[in-house]
Amino acid sequence: MTETLPLFPLSTVLLPGADLPLHIFEARYRQLVLDLVEEVVPDRRFGVVGIRQGWEVGDDNVDSMYDVGCSARLRQVQQLPQGRYDITADGGHRFRLLQIDREAAPYLMARVEWLPDSEPAEDPRLTGRLDAAARAAHERYHGTGLRGDRYDAPATDLDPADLSYALAEDCVLSTDDRQELLAETDPLARLRLVRRLLVREAEFLRELRAVPAPLAEFAEQTSVN
Repeated sequence: MTETLPLFPLSTVLLPGADLPLHIFEARYRQLVLDLVEEVVPDRRFGVVGIRQGWEVGDDNVDSMYDVGCSARLRQVQQLPQGRYDITADGGHRFRLLQIDREAAPYLMARVEWLPDSEPAEDPRLTGRLDAAARAAHERYHGTGLRGDRYDAPATDLDPADLSYALAEDCVLSTDDRQELLAETDPLARLRLVRRLLVREAEFLRELRAVPAPLAEFAEQTSVN
């Protein structure tokens, strides 16, 4: 199933279910916000696609975009002086880029195909064990003190697909790590992957007493359009 979406390249990777705050200042993306608000763009939905590390963000760097992105639905808009906006959007569903159109609008448009989760390749009876192991790794990660003393455990009713994204969103990960999680369509494999990343980051923090540069979090606060 394919669809056409406005495209917003960012130096971060949006995950399903995540919040995306953006400061909009460039003319073409101000126009996108207007089109979303006025529902020229259906359902106030646009696509967010990450830019590979080491590349500049911009429409001329199409080859620098990852093939898999995430849809976002506009939730809140605050108009600022000089035509700027602060907006908040919600991460929706994964997609794969098929074709990019530079001519249809002031901003990029893309034809995409949706990427639903696949059937787990692993024995479903492992689900409970993987769930517990990932949650334990998340708690140990918080035990490093990176997020302060407060620890909020993820909701107990999350299925493996949603749990993997929720745990990843509560961890400082590189763009490449987040993209690997986004592109993984097997929910149990994704849960295993996020557990491995949490264990790796917790060990790194304990041994080096260092904090990885929060590239993803910083990029979500200010768009680099």
